Amino acid sequence: MLDNSSKSGDPLTDMLQGLRLDGVEYGRCKLAAPWAFVFPARQDACFLFVAERGCWLHTPAGEWLQLNAGDAVLLPRGSAHALASEPGVTPQPFPRWQCQSITGNFFDLNAGEEGESCMLFYGSMRFNLDSLHPLLRMMPDMMRANELMRNEPMIAHLLEAMGCEVAMNRVGACGMVTRLADVLAAQIIRAWVEHGCGSAAGWIAAVRNPEIGRVLAAIHAAPQRDWSLSELAKVMGASRSGFASKFAAIVGETPARYVAQVRMHQARQWIMRDSARISEVAQRLGYDSEASFSRAFKRIIGTAPSHFRTGAKQEA
Repeated sequence: MLDNSSKSGDPLTDMLQGLRLDGVEYGRCKLAAPWAFVFPARQDACFLFVAERGCWLHTPAGEWLQLNAGDAVLLPRGSAHALASEPGVTPQPFPRWQCQSITGNFFDLNAGEEGESCMLFYGSMRFNLDSLHPLLRMMPDMMRANELMRNEPMIAHLLEAMGCEVAMNRVGACGMVTRLADVLAAQIIRAWVEHGCGSAAGWIAAVRNPEIGRVLAAIHAAPQRDWSLSELAKVMGASRSGFASKFAAIVGETPARYVAQVRMHQARQWIMRDSARISEVAQRLGYDSEASFSRAFKRIIGTAPSHFRTGAKQEA
């Protein structure tokens, strides 16, 4: 999941280097007012870029937010939301049946015949991290690029380039805009980590601790490893008792509990995203039997692993 070869000296930077967003689906929408679409909650992250004119976003917090041309928004947990030409327009389900496939996972939608048109770029992205990963759980429901622009001059250039590509039908525009979207979403997350949650307590503060941070980075770099207390204490450079006491005080739970959570979150990823067999996952994590793994999984996640395998098949 994460690259353990980095030697930056900053555990949080090392962990961010392993964070990836893979595009699932992208769309360019030209919508003539009045229009309004509702988007239900989903597992994948949602990315929105306004290329021409503006629109309104009904945020996960239940408020209307005006978006202008050049605005970009990331919903890292795919929270339910709505988009409209203006508040008050009755929202409809997004008309997927009207979308025309251009190439690969890129679609086009032209809706409406009258009124001023808004050009939107809408994408679904998938993290390589489990949704229960502490980094994802700490992210806000919505991140707006313009709010981070003062600290990230590169974002302004990315927004400008993306606006040009979305608006024009140049050769290779689909590939260019999807790559720009991936980079921009990653920049938004990095800016939030470096500036938006700089004074945060909890997990971010624990990762930034010089000693505990090394341990957390090591655990997340190799979640399949059955870490012992002695091995983790060695990473920190402390005795077992000293390490266990400091880890619990800063992270808020015992090392064994934290390791178990990370391992089961990774197991859930293998089952849901990779369609791995439960017996295969149990073997990867070093369990003697599928039954013992299933008991440990249910104890941590709260649901049997077979539930997520069934869900993955239904989504596919």
